[in-house]
Amino acid sequence: MNNTATAMTAYIAMGSNMGDREQWLRKAIEMLGQHTAIEVTQISNIYETDPVGYTQQPSFLNMVIEVNTTLAAPDLLLEQLSIEQQLGRVREIQWGPRTIDLDLLLYDNVSLETELLVLPHPRMMERAFVLVPLHDVLSGGHLLHNEVKDIAEEALRTRKEGITLWTTIN
Repeated sequence: MNNTATAMTAYIAMGSNMGDREQWLRKAIEMLGQHTAIEVTQISNIYETDPVGYTQQPSFLNMVIEVNTTLAAPDLLLEQLSIEQQLGRVREIQWGPRTIDLDLLLYDNVSLETELLVLPHPRMMERAFVLVPLHDVLSGGHLLHNEVKDIAEEALRTRKEGITLWTTIN
């Protein structure tokens, strides 16, 4: 990673429900890590979850990664969108099936609202499939840590959204 700019910590949610779901997640992590301005620093467990919103589709595998990056938040989002496109993401149905979905959840403690990007992610606190894996990697010093922890633990206890541990990546 280029060390001339200050590195920021960001959290990226990842999901897949088409084809070899775990392989899509692994490939996206690999592609993010190959970028000179992105260093993957932590990887959550992988969780299998029921679809939310549009429910007539296969179950998802979801996870969250922590990265350090010298990219500005909008540039990191554009890199994520590029990776989705390279991995065959097609947007036909809102919340529909996808090879890969990469959502920028948090970028340090930045609050931002533009046409392209809202930080923190506007719906993340409502989604067990985001909060459970986010809890695996979120720094204890982050402003949202305790709230994420409480919601994630309750979601696992009640199996909200059908969430179950799938596997770990080391």
